[in-house]
Amino acid sequence: MRYAVVIEKADGNYSAYVPDLPGCIATGDTVAAVENEIRDAIRFHIDGLQADGIVVPPADQHRRICRDLSD
Repeated sequence: MRYAVVIEKADGNYSAYVPDLPGCIATGDTVAAVENEIRDAIRFHIDGLQADGIVVPPADQHRRICRDLSD
């Protein structure tokens, strides 16, 4: 599944979250770092849901994937 990820510039770093996976978040010093961290967070989050017997929410197929990292 491909989940939409929102990356936001914060004070001194970047944060990311996955709207379809509540509670799945990550931070990093750079965009590349937060992208790597959120990939790991998604895997960890899904593994945790499955281990707890919770249905993994599907990715919203109607979201438009955009990439605008302008400052």
